[in-house]
Amino acid sequence: MPIAPIGLVDQVTDSQLNRYADLIYTRTGIKVSPQKKTLLSNRLRRRLRSTGIKSFEEYFLHLKKMPSADPEWDAFIQEITTHETYLFRDETQWTWFRETYLAGLAAAQAQHTGLMKPALRIWSAACSTGDEAYTAACCVANALDLAKWQIRIFATDIGVEALRQAKTGVFGQRAMRLVPPDLHNRFFTKTPGVEAWHAAPVLGNMLTFRQHNLMEPLHEKQFDLVFLKNVLIYFNEQSKTVVLHHIRAAMRPGGLLMVGMAEGVSDLLRDLERVNHWLYRKPIAR
Repeated sequence: MPIAPIGLVDQVTDSQLNRYADLIYTRTGIKVSPQKKTLLSNRLRRRLRSTGIKSFEEYFLHLKKMPSADPEWDAFIQEITTHETYLFRDETQWTWFRETYLAGLAAAQAQHTGLMKPALRIWSAACSTGDEAYTAACCVANALDLAKWQIRIFATDIGVEALRQAKTGVFGQRAMRLVPPDLHNRFFTKTPGVEAWHAAPVLGNMLTFRQHNLMEPLHEKQFDLVFLKNVLIYFNEQSKTVVLHHIRAAMRPGGLLMVGMAEGVSDLLRDLERVNHWLYRKPIAR
């Protein structure tokens, strides 16, 4: 049977949807529901135009045989998971981070008399283009005396292109719109000729970016705080369970996990101490 070219077929068939969904789930743990048929079709048409491939079927066969490290696979995954991100998203959580968490660390540091610098390890999981990681760095640099701390903010994402952009530390006007004016002026410099701002080196020096699939264990351990925000919406319960298992393993006892404001994962976090509906603490073994 001849393959119908794009333009004659507007949407993937149910059979094609199932095969795409199985491939995506197998490699990433991301669940594509039947309700996403139109969305998937629209995003696939972008990749067909970009690659010159003529049909959904041909593109599926192309994806299936390529490794996950291939740039086209990365472009495809970014298409189907793209969501808006910007600095200081979810004001309530960043207010807590600045006024409770970091203020508490600063107060404790004022009483610290040891020779060793205290350490702070943060993981921004699924960091996308780095907005969350740079927000955290901005808050840390404003609240703590960096000369007296060992600070590391580890930022990971499955997308190679997203990480490439994150490493530049450059953000457009829309991404910057919620940055408090004092932090905006202190830690970001306008890029000449364009509506974009570059993060100060003091922020970038705290950050380490790396590609990572949340369905796999992270070798880094003993994080004091993990941000896992607005990503679990892409996973079903089975893959959420796997991801959260890996997250727990990376947290130190007493460490905190911050999830999205409305992701509804409390039933999967019953072994952690619930601080509120978006913040959980890993118990300290007795």
